[in-house]
Amino acid sequence: MYVKICGLRTAEHARAAVDAGADAIGVVMNATSPRRATDDEARAVVEASGAADTVLVVNDLPSAEAARTAQRLGFDVLQLHGRVYGEADFAAALAVIPRVWRATSLDLDPPLEVGAWGEEALLLDAPKPGSGERWDLSELAERAPDGRWLLAGGLSPANVAEAVSAVRPGGVDVSSGVEVAPGEKSSDLIRAFVAAARRG
Repeated sequence: MYVKICGLRTAEHARAAVDAGADAIGVVMNATSPRRATDDEARAVVEASGAADTVLVVNDLPSAEAARTAQRLGFDVLQLHGRVYGEADFAAALAVIPRVWRATSLDLDPPLEVGAWGEEALLLDAPKPGSGERWDLSELAERAPDGRWLLAGGLSPANVAEAVSAVRPGGVDVSSGVEVAPGEKSSDLIRAFVAAARRG
């Protein structure tokens, strides 16, 4: 089970995630997000992430600019999130950085074939990303994509094992589910989430 801890802004929480066994560390740089990291915070997280994949998450930057930002700050992966990005945006990003993930939700009715727009992996999120709202996983029964995909949206240490058992994603992604307040991560919750995801 591939586990991504997203929305990190400190080296302390990056190290906690890596020590707990997380496979990927996400940093959000959306202008409107309470989890928005500065360049300096992003660099500190990247430097503390060791061998884990480092993922820059954006939903309001032009894709080529986002890719250049990811490259400049040392990220391994760029995650383009939401309806603002189309197939041409992925082509523009992939011209700059070789690893791009696509994050979407079922309500957008996008192509759910992993790699349809050249992405390495597909992340299925709740309709309101970062809200912590759970969504009806039964919707995935008939629509789960083939290939490498991650489940996100309302996951927490209390429910991730059940979610993994129910829909069998290749990985899981969490942000608000390991927070004590919007944008404020908890090392204890990060450790609990990774352990629970691996039990699923």
